[in-house]
Amino acid sequence: MDSVVSLFEEFDILGAFWMNIRLTLWAALWSLILGTVLALFRISPIASLRWFGALYVNIFRNTPLTIIMVFGVLGLYAQLQVVLSNDFDLNFFRIAVLSLSIYHAAFVCEALRSGVNTVPIGQAEAARAIGLSFLPAARLIIFPQAFRGAVVPLGNVLIALIKNSTVAVTASVAETSGLMKTMIEFRPDVILVIFMIFALGFVIIVIPVGLLTTWLSKKLAVSR
Repeated sequence: MDSVVSLFEEFDILGAFWMNIRLTLWAALWSLILGTVLALFRISPIASLRWFGALYVNIFRNTPLTIIMVFGVLGLYAQLQVVLSNDFDLNFFRIAVLSLSIYHAAFVCEALRSGVNTVPIGQAEAARAIGLSFLPAARLIIFPQAFRGAVVPLGNVLIALIKNSTVAVTASVAETSGLMKTMIEFRPDVILVIFMIFALGFVIIVIPVGLLTTWLSKKLAVSR
């Protein structure tokens, strides 16, 4: 117990977890927006938009997140001189959020597309019958039901995002995985305790998300 207390006094463990939570919240927001647009492309009647959506998903879903993160730092920032903030730390934080958002948007898109597949085809036909074009039909009829049907897949994407936020260490963001490495270097005598602290921390964050997802999926289930 004393070793745990001393670790919390010596290192900013709670601050590192808060950084992961901030990364998750911002990346979840932007990946949801981008993923929704991509899902709209995927079901669009316009072939070029469907092609673009499919290409994006296939590229980024099969590209390791670490590579995307490294490209953000070495490609966008170092090579192309793209600066997202004049503040050094905030700039790398935003690069990490951008990388996480681009990567997880592909999974959000597929989660929403699975939700679209749960919407009866008659709903779209009825929308066309009353004179609605594609965008109004998607906004008013298809996507509201698709979101309700995609609660569980979206929850799984969010859980994956929480855990993948640790990759932000490659973008020089001071989060849990970087702090854990530092702690092991300076306190190798309590490696097991360090591991348990971080493992338990992520369990505490992830389990409520899973429980909330399960509850929402039952609460928002569409009656057939």
